[in-house]
Amino acid sequence: MNTGNPEKKVKRTSGAGGAAWKEGGMRLLCLTAACVSVLAVFLICLFLFANGIPAMGEIGISEFLTGQTWMPNNDIYGILPMILGSVYVTAIAALIGVPVAVLTSVFMVFYCPRRLYGALHGGISLMAGIPSVVYGFFGLVVLVPAFKKLLGLPNGNTMLTAAVLLGIMILPTVIGVIEPALRSVPESYYEGALALGASHTRAIYFVTVPAAKSGIIAGLVLGIGRAVGETMAVIMVAGNQARMPKGILTGIRTMTANIVLEMGYASGLHREALIATGVVLFVFILVINLSVSVLYRRKQ
Repeated sequence: MNTGNPEKKVKRTSGAGGAAWKEGGMRLLCLTAACVSVLAVFLICLFLFANGIPAMGEIGISEFLTGQTWMPNNDIYGILPMILGSVYVTAIAALIGVPVAVLTSVFMVFYCPRRLYGALHGGISLMAGIPSVVYGFFGLVVLVPAFKKLLGLPNGNTMLTAAVLLGIMILPTVIGVIEPALRSVPESYYEGALALGASHTRAIYFVTVPAAKSGIIAGLVLGIGRAVGETMAVIMVAGNQARMPKGILTGIRTMTANIVLEMGYASGLHREALIATGVVLFVFILVINLSVSVLYRRKQ
C-alpha cells in the first residue's frame, strides 16, 4: 500500500498554514484600518460637541440658532443668517448642478461617441482635481464681473454667483457616482423597453434612469455635502456679509466661511461659538443624509 511521500504532506501543511497566517494578517490589517477610521470620526465628534455644546448653553440655544445678529465684539452670536445662507446657496447649487450632471452622465453612457468619451471623461476627472481656490479665482475674475454687467448690479459678489460656482464644482463628484450607476443597470431593462415599442430616448429616461435612482440619490447626497462644506471658493465670490439674506442677488456668508474668516483671531466665547457653528454644520449634513436615506427607503 502506497502511503505517499511524507515530505510532500509536510510541505502542503506548511503552505496551508502560511496562507492562513496571511489571510489572518490581512483581516487584522483591514480591521485596524476600519477601527482607525471610526476612531477618527469619534474624536472629531467628541471635539466638536465637547467644545460647542457648552458654548450653545452659555449663549442660549434659541439665541444662537435663531439670532439674526452676529457681533462678536458685543458678545452677540446669532448664526441664523449663516444657516440660511448655507441652505440657500446649497439648494440653488444642487438645482443647477444635479440636472446637468444627470444629463451629462446619460450622454456619456448612451450617446457619446467613443472618440469623444476619452476627452470628456478626462476633462471631468481633471475638474475633480482642480483646487477650490482656483475655482474661486475663476469665479472672482469671470463670474463676478459677468453677473455684475449682465444683471446691472453694483456688486457681483452675490448668492447667485456662489451658487453657480458651486454648481460647477459639484459636477465631477455627482457625475462620478451617477455614470457607474447607469452602467450597472442590466441591459435587459433597456432591451425589454425596446421590445415593448419604446424609442431609444424613452427607454433611457423612463426605464434605465429610474432603475439607477439609488446611484442618482447617492450622487445628490455627495454633491450636497461638497457644496455645504465648500469654503474657499464661497469666500471669494459670496460677499461675506453676515446679515439675513434678502434675495439671490445680495451677498451672504455661509457657516463654513464664518468659521474660516474669524477662527484665526477668535478667543474665549467667540472661538467656542465658531466651534458650535461647526456642530450645527455637522448636524445639518447628518440630517440631510438621514432624510435622503428615509426618502429612498420609502420609494423602495
